[in-house]
Parts: sequence; C-alpha cells; structure tokens
Amino acid sequence: MAFGGIPTPLILQGVALVCLVWSCIVYSVQIIGIFQIFRYHSAPRPKPVSPSLKEEDVPHITIIRPVKGVEIGLYECLASTFQLAYPRSKLTIYLCVASASDPAYPVLQKVLANFPGFDAKLLVEEDDPVLHGARGHVNNLGPNPKIRNISRAYREAKGDIIWVVDCNVWTAKHAAGRMVDKLFGFLPNGDRTTPYKFVHQLPLVVDVDTSGGEESQSLLSLAEPTPSNWASKASSRGGRLEEMFMATTHAKFYSAINTVCIAPCIVGKSNMFRKSHLDTFTEPSLNPILSDSDAWRGRGIDFFSSYICEDHLIGDLIFRSYVPRFWNHGLVFGEVAIQPMSGMSVSAYIARRVRWLRVRKWTVLAATLVEPGVESFICCLYFSFALTTIPWFNTRFGIPPTWRAMGAIWLFMVTWWMIIDRIFSRKLHMCQSIEVDEDTPAFARGTVRQGGPKQRPFFEWLAAWLGREMLALPIWVTAVLLGTTVSWRGRKFRVRMDMSVVEIKSPKGSSDVLTPFNGNSTPRSRSKDRVD
Repeated sequence: MAFGGIPTPLILQGVALVCLVWSCIVYSVQIIGIFQIFRYHSAPRPKPVSPSLKEEDVPHITIIRPVKGVEIGLYECLASTFQLAYPRSKLTIYLCVASASDPAYPVLQKVLANFPGFDAKLLVEEDDPVLHGARGHVNNLGPNPKIRNISRAYREAKGDIIWVVDCNVWTAKHAAGRMVDKLFGFLPNGDRTTPYKFVHQLPLVVDVDTSGGEESQSLLSLAEPTPSNWASKASSRGGRLEEMFMATTHAKFYSAINTVCIAPCIVGKSNMFRKSHLDTFTEPSLNPILSDSDAWRGRGIDFFSSYICEDHLIGDLIFRSYVPRFWNHGLVFGEVAIQPMSGMSVSAYIARRVRWLRVRKWTVLAATLVEPGVESFICCLYFSFALTTIPWFNTRFGIPPTWRAMGAIWLFMVTWWMIIDRIFSRKLHMCQSIEVDEDTPAFARGTVRQGGPKQRPFFEWLAAWLGREMLALPIWVTAVLLGTTVSWRGRKFRVRMDMSVVEIKSPKGSSDVLTPFNGNSTPRSRSKDRVD
C-alpha cells in the first residue's frame, strides 16, 4: 500500500483506524440526537398529568429566577413564569436581583404588579440577612454572583421542588407540569414510573431582529438600552453565531448525551431538582463522595458559591450521588427553554464561548480536550484521512490513497454535514412542540406560525454556519491553551484546577490583584456588565 508513491507505515494506518472509529462514533451520536429531536419536537406533547391531580397531591414548586441587567424580552421571559398552566396555589416565585439600582429592578416591579395574586416576591441580594445586617457578613458566601443572588431564595423555598430558570429564558405554559411529571414519574391513568433526581429543558437561542417594526418595539418596550445600540447589523452578528451553535452542534449532542445518560450534560438555563436531595448531597457526613474538607462550604446551593461553573457542578453532584430507585438526569424532550438574543457582537460571542470552555476545562477535562474532534471540519478530516489511508478501503472500494481523494471526501462529508444541520436547525426553530396562544411572544412562536420569526434565507444561514464552524477551533485554542481567566457578570475570575475560582480585582492605580475565597474573604462588585 502506498500514499503518494510512498508505502504507508503501520503506525499511520493505526492512527487512521483511530480516526475512523472516532468519526463513526461522532456520526452515531449525532444520529441519536437528530432522531430524538424529530421524534419529540414535531408536534405538541400530551398534556402533563401533575397539574390535574388532586390539590393535595400536586407538588409545590419554588421557581427561582436570578436577574442581572435588562436584556431583550426580559419582561416576556419573566412573565412566562406567571402564565404557567400549573395550580397557582402550588407555585412560589422568587425574582432575585443583586441591587435595587440594577436596571432590571423596575421591570421586576412591573411584572409583580401585572400579576397579582401569586405567592411571588422580589428578593434583593443587598437585603439578604446572611450577607448583610447585624448578624450577616458579605464573606459568608463565595464570589459566585449567581449563587449569591439566589441563596436567600433557596433558603426560603416553600416545598421541596426547586426550579431555577435564568432571567433571559422563556418557558411554555405546560413546562412546569411536564418537568414535574418527569421528576416524579407521573404517567396518565394514575400510573407511575421511575422518578428522576434532576430534570431540565433543551436550550434554544433565537436571535431577534431589532431593526424596527412592531415586534421589535414590543420586545423592547420595557428594556434599556434602546434599539439604537443595535443599529449596526455588522456589529451584531454574534447572535446569529450563538443561535447557530445552539440549534446545531449543541442541540444534537445535548439530546444524544441525555438520551444515553452516561454522563451529566446540562446547562443552567432551566433546571429542576429536590431541595432535600441537594441538602443531603452537600453534607459530607451523609454523602461518601465528599470529603471532610468540604464541611465549610455550606449546604445546598451555598455549597457551590466558591465555584463559577455551578450549574454543571450541581448537576454532576446530583448525578454521582446515589439514591435508590431514582434515575439520574432526565431531559424533558419536546420542551425548550427559549432565550431571545439581540445585539451580540462577534467578539462577545467569542468571549462567551471562551468562558464556557475555560470553566469546563477542569470540570470535564477529557471532553474539553477532544471537543475539536466533534466539529464538522476536524471530524470530516479524520474520516477522509481514514478512508484514504487504511488499505481495506482501497482494495474493497477502490478509494485512492491520494491527497486529492482525501480533499474530495472531506468536502463531500462537510457538505452533507451542512445540509443535515440546515434541516435540523429549521426543525428546531419551527417550535412545533410548543402550544401557541395569545400570551406567546413572537420569538417563541416558531418560523411556521403567523407572527413568528422568519426562516433564515439559505445564504444568510450558510454565512452564519460557516462563520460558526471556522471559529470553533480558534476559540478552542484560545480558551483551553491560552489562558485561565473568565469574565462573568461584570467580574473577572481565574479558574483553578480544583474548579474553584479567585476574583481578579483591579484597584485604581494598581495592577490586578488576586482575591481568593477560602471561607474568610469574598470580594464584591456592582458592575452590571454581562456576557452570559
């Protein structure tokens, strides 16, 4: 066997075999994800069981919504919590914000005023008695701004079910019922199946065009900054890249991994679990996977305040902590957590992806290191290299061991990958599993319904697809190999190998100062910037 006239070494054939196996695994995983999306997202799912149970049997949910700054569709996203088709008496809603000076504060007040009669409360971090007041201290929690934001809501939760939903996420009316059904194992006709310890939704980003029109104005009616901040389309293409990532690569692998459920795979957009479980799992004396050195970290949500990747770590701890007769994680197929987005620059998109990768680097190191191999360009390169290097393909199918053949196969496979992504992303953005009514905002109506966002023209879609794919490897190199710092909610952190963080503070006239959290010191910031 020869490659360009030179015999192919056995070691090179071995490498080619590894590339073949890897690329086939990636293709297989994608097929699982694609199948699940088409299976569960082509029509509305059956009505949930839990909301129709006897009142005393309906589980009580505490919904916690951390808020930071004003984003497009903020009012509609928060209002969706009050429009759930779930017994009002079984809902407690906490809207959490760091300070009354946060630009989102008036929006939160308006939401509460527009939905009277709910057990709902606006909680301000600066009023948290654990962090402030006569017996409180700002150092009682670590630097993670999201944990500090929702700590009080978690402590004061009513009932056992906690549902943490990011402020920039819209949920459909039956989301609560379907998530509770999955968590408890409720089935029609009074039947029960194995419950789960943790359930969540598939996240989906919709890049909203704010160039004008009634839709744009309604979404921005309660929001600052105004559309003038997004006037330059050239500077806001990052939203299309984020939309593309979440509707293609992320959605395929997220659905597939949560189907086989061999490892925790979650993002912190919309997650539901039991408070009693998390309190027990964060108690070292009750959980053998923890060490005695974790005793100082607090219990429940507070346990994760010194980490920045809290959503993954909460899910990971729940996944690894054993409870008899419970499944680990359950993705509620057919339900999507929709995040409207607008005005994101390409640089902001890159910064966001770098942050994701850097906080994941030490939490799931193996998955992070192999991540380039799941992207289209690299994975198809592996496959084309294998087909033109392993002698069997030449003798069996006549594939020549040449660079030209390798390039042709690569181009063919990338083209098919792109076609499948086009079909797949169109399916997701149709939002056919969502039941639309008068309360459904435009960005959540789907591209096939009147009043919903328009389907992306092919060449506009292709430009975003190519941009996302071409940026994937440079972003990975920058994130994984060229740094350890991340910017999150206006604060800068350095991620350590034990997955905890130190905040980097820059006092005037001095260089960056590292401020670690060790149970005795916790820096604070009032910045309203965010890139998440």
